[in-house]
Amino acid sequence: MSTRREAFGSGVAAVAPMLPGVAPFGVIAGLTASGAGLSALQAMAMSASIFAGASQLATLQLVAQGAVPAVIVLTVMTINLRFAMYSASLAPHFQHLGKRWRLPLAYLLVDQNYALSINRYNRGGADAGDTGHWFYLGSGVTLWVTWQAANAVGVFMGSSVPRDWSLDFAIPLVFMVLLVPALRDRAHVVAAVVGGVVATVGADMPLHLGIVAGAVSGIGAGLAFEQWAASD
Repeated sequence: MSTRREAFGSGVAAVAPMLPGVAPFGVIAGLTASGAGLSALQAMAMSASIFAGASQLATLQLVAQGAVPAVIVLTVMTINLRFAMYSASLAPHFQHLGKRWRLPLAYLLVDQNYALSINRYNRGGADAGDTGHWFYLGSGVTLWVTWQAANAVGVFMGSSVPRDWSLDFAIPLVFMVLLVPALRDRAHVVAAVVGGVVATVGADMPLHLGIVAGAVSGIGAGLAFEQWAASD
């Protein structure tokens, strides 16, 4: 059984190779926030409160388009539905902790530290058990600090970029980079294609609901295809 300090350090070391990919994404998010007209304080407050790259970029896109707050919140909740599954998966490993621990750990939940932590716990390694949450904390805090620092770089770089240099193009490019590696089977491809088509066709929907419609349609199509393939 590792000590708390060793478990925390293991989490930091495990996530370190991912940081070169996280940092440029954070810089783009900061640049996009500046290009969308947010002040430095507003951009950093949004980064700290959302702490989820895909949701942050989707929010910025909708803010730039003038979407109403209800649509922005609904979009973010739809994109972040996967975290409900992540948290349910982690719950048995954190059930011995009180709210004083579980609330901040929930805030730090992102794709990278979930994947690292659940793999470690499932293997029953030295960082599972009573000190397992320290491994999770080490990776989560490292990701949080890196993300906020990268956003700050983008925000303050953005203040020197002329407003007529539109940064909106960065959003679809980043989403494409995130999407392509995630297409691991035919159900994922079906979900991506259907979601993309619906979102594109619905680009002029009232209240900018095209993104929400695309997300819901993509999820539904992927699940339907998976069930059809399993029964075939």
